[in-house]
Amino acid sequence: MMDGTAGVSGRRVADESVLDDPDTFAEQDPGGMLRFTASAGAQVRESAALAAEANLQLLEDEGRPRAVVIAGIGTAGRTGDVLATVAGPRCPVPVIPHRSAGVPGWVGAADVVIAVSASGRSPEALGAAEAAHRRGARLVAVGAPDSQLQSVAERARAPFIPVPRRAPARASLWALTVPVLLAARTLGLVKVNEADLAETAARLDADADRCRPTAESFVNPAKSLALGLAGSIPIVWGSSPLATVAARRFGDTLSANARYPVVTGALGEAGRGRVGLLDGVFGGLVESTRDIFADPADVEADPTRLRLVLLRDGGLNAEDDTDEPLAVEERRADAVQTLAERRGVRCDVVTAEGGSALERLASLVAVPDFASIYLALAHGLDPMAVPAITEMKELANQ
Repeated sequence: MMDGTAGVSGRRVADESVLDDPDTFAEQDPGGMLRFTASAGAQVRESAALAAEANLQLLEDEGRPRAVVIAGIGTAGRTGDVLATVAGPRCPVPVIPHRSAGVPGWVGAADVVIAVSASGRSPEALGAAEAAHRRGARLVAVGAPDSQLQSVAERARAPFIPVPRRAPARASLWALTVPVLLAARTLGLVKVNEADLAETAARLDADADRCRPTAESFVNPAKSLALGLAGSIPIVWGSSPLATVAARRFGDTLSANARYPVVTGALGEAGRGRVGLLDGVFGGLVESTRDIFADPADVEADPTRLRLVLLRDGGLNAEDDTDEPLAVEERRADAVQTLAERRGVRCDVVTAEGGSALERLASLVAVPDFASIYLALAHGLDPMAVPAITEMKELANQ
């Protein structure tokens, strides 16, 4: 164990036995991150119901905007990536995620700003909401009820959609995403119907059941993925724009929950340079010197290696004129798996399932979300409490 003056504690080497002893989870996960993560399906249903109660008709009455800006940071910022991806290249207006203070200089009365903050008090969302109000842009706010963000929305006479189940922002992806999608649907930018939402919620429920704490590692895909990643440097690549959003989400949760450094991105971009990591000092070079007789518990004898996680979409191209984009993605994914195999770099593959873009995204996000928590628990880390985050906020606010 390591105990430092900054409140850092945990095990350098993951303890596999911890994951098959769910009685210890209450002690190691006192904040309930596993429970909050398992609420993803319920978040979809509750957020859809709360969005239906908001006066989104105000958006529709003024017609299609020139552009939509989704303002937020962290998990809230990921909602903009989800919207841009679900809307797709045929979206009639630009969809622009914005993670800085305020809004872009060109935003005005012809535009819509969606300000998102799980707490309702992030400076990025508040600044964007205030700026949108000053400039006469249409505003939608998504956040905690009775928060500063709700107050700004009320002053602007703008729709406000509360976030259900006050979970930590990291575990509130779906509570934040669904209102953004439904606001965009009201504007005519995405086709997300009630059946899509119901199937997505059901998918998240089913994956939560598969990844439940009482399911042992050999039948629990999240525990298996966590153990495969233990002690490695993960590389997470998505085969499509949709899968790339899921890959970046996994990078977020691996960093915050398990405190692992991670490389994420699009497989297409990786083929222009980052695929070279497979040849490097943590990839093929170290694998070529592997001692198959070394003690797995000996950290010095078992140097850090890459572990590739490939998120494959293999999804629908119903709106495309040709199947070539899907064929290209599939060939590229097959190629990188072959490259990894030739170099001895181990690879985990998660393949999307489902009929709609939203359900496929959910199928790529759910198991990795749980895996990041199980990896933290295997290292004796509390996935909820991140001392460095708290300390950084304190230092930045001095």
